[in-house]
Amino acid sequence: MNHWTNKYVGTPFSEFGHTDAGCHCWGLAVVVYENELGIRLPTYAGNYASLEEQEVIAALVDGEKRDPAWRLVVDVRTFDIVTFRRGRLETHIGIVVSPGLMLHVTADDHAKLEHYTTGVWCHRLAGVYRHELAGLPA
Repeated sequence: MNHWTNKYVGTPFSEFGHTDAGCHCWGLAVVVYENELGIRLPTYAGNYASLEEQEVIAALVDGEKRDPAWRLVVDVRTFDIVTFRRGRLETHIGIVVSPGLMLHVTADDHAKLEHYTTGVWCHRLAGVYRHELAGLPA
């Protein structure tokens, strides 16, 4: 099966990346949205010095969520963005592959598919957001 996720699984983590050669969680969304949906998301390159700046990252996530292009949804669909708390701050995102399954990358791993309704991610789930240009049926 040639699923759209095949070309992203295994992408290495890169702290400042937003290409298929390496990326962080938001960078993976930037690459997927551009390649699969033709939607250009901001990279936020230069907005933080390190992923250790968790308050800055949380502020960027919050700012993106407040952009009118995104809406909070409950009917989860492919290409929605799921946000997660790490500690008290919302600093991690994944791309929905199907309800309950996401594509994401973390600093200690490569991009992979993982369930977010069970295991370590379920209690961290903060929200599900859909981009207005995602082109999926309402």
